Amino acid sequence: MSPPAQAMKSAAGCVIAGLVLAVLIALGVWALAAFEKGLDGYGQLEQAGASGSGADPLGPGATARYEDGVEVTVSLPRPEADGTCSLTVTYENGTDEELRPGGESFGRGVSGIGSARLVVRPGKSLDEHVTDYGLTWLDREKSASVLMPPLGEDEKRIVPVRIKPTRKGTSIPGPK
Repeated sequence: MSPPAQAMKSAAGCVIAGLVLAVLIALGVWALAAFEKGLDGYGQLEQAGASGSGADPLGPGATARYEDGVEVTVSLPRPEADGTCSLTVTYENGTDEELRPGGESFGRGVSGIGSARLVVRPGKSLDEHVTDYGLTWLDREKSASVLMPPLGEDEKRIVPVRIKPTRKGTSIPGPK
């Protein structure tokens, strides 16, 4: 074989080896990212901001996006003519499995206090007592009945919430 032909063959081999190495590195990075996601439980937030936990609740106009594909959005409140306010909480299941956004029991699905799946309450996070105002959740049972059924993959559920402030002039917060 002539020296130029041998050099071409050698260069082609180097290019092929380089491509194989690049593909293996890309697959390794992808596998490592998937493994890391699995380690932190897939329930971790994908973005900075409110987590929806008791210590860091979602407020009106906020969305929590989780690594597993679940999104929870709280709408801005809409004042009604009768002095109440309406809002919605939207659950979007971007996972590849069915979810139970309301949990396993009707009583633990929604609440005005505690660690239910959907808690509607006045005040700032972790306030034990709000003395200057409060609210009444008018359609708690309806909210729970919408929240409880399983939510299939790639489905969206809009949970209605209707509240009445305990005194006139109570401000409803907007997005943070």
